[in-house]
Amino acid sequence: MTGHTVHEVRGPSALAGDWRRSLDLAVMLAYTDWKLRFFGSVLGYFWSLLRPLMLFGVLYAVFSQIVDVGGTVEDYPVQLLIGVILFTCWGEITGGSVASVVERESLVRKIAFPRAVIPLSIALGAAFNLLLNLITLGVFLALAGVQPRWTWLLVPLPLIFLILFAVGVSLMLSSLYVSFRDVQPIWDVILQALFYATPVIYPIEVMADKYETASQIALMNPIAAAIQETRYLVLGGETPSVAEAIGDNALLVVPVLVLLIVVVAGFLIFDRLAPRVAERL
Repeated sequence: MTGHTVHEVRGPSALAGDWRRSLDLAVMLAYTDWKLRFFGSVLGYFWSLLRPLMLFGVLYAVFSQIVDVGGTVEDYPVQLLIGVILFTCWGEITGGSVASVVERESLVRKIAFPRAVIPLSIALGAAFNLLLNLITLGVFLALAGVQPRWTWLLVPLPLIFLILFAVGVSLMLSSLYVSFRDVQPIWDVILQALFYATPVIYPIEVMADKYETASQIALMNPIAAAIQETRYLVLGGETPSVAEAIGDNALLVVPVLVLLIVVVAGFLIFDRLAPRVAERL
């Protein structure tokens, strides 16, 4: 009896081929998803603006008028809005990416393309929503009487930092969800916990006055670091930068290291599992 060597059939990897083709495909998927999301909706694309604004309104009413968290903080409404907008973007990327590969099962089975394009398209769509929300923030700043600063030109840096961190987490979650469907409910709980663990509602300076060590730990979270640095670049004044708030230059390396570890780990996990995605769906 003649033995036959069985060769493992592997599908496309996470990223392969022409990067321009991958980018075009990611943009096309992001645009298609963005249009379908609001199909049949009366307000349509305005929901991209209204959702964070509605959340901001509720949080501001509760934590400014009732609990009075930010009563002594300069420009607290603007700080709160920045936190809500940025965390909403991060949550939209990570939460939307969890089931993204599985939801595109028909596409994955029929077409050979770099699998990382799928979660990347989610990130692109969320980044576009972020740009729309930044326009709203600009209007809010004008109404609040905040004067323009040259540091506004640096705002894209923490935003890119935030999105890269979200992409790393998304690659990890979307690949694990293919085999473990428990990832979705677990991540929903983690995302909710992260919202309250991150200084979105409460300004970091208020936290630092009472719990200095806790505020330093909070800023080791790349999400918190990106939000706080954006607040500083937009407002300046009494709003501390991450370096000022964390108080120790050595600790500034921690959120950067966390970002690098998560991005590299996310890519390696996704790249390892991507060629077998079709057979596991």
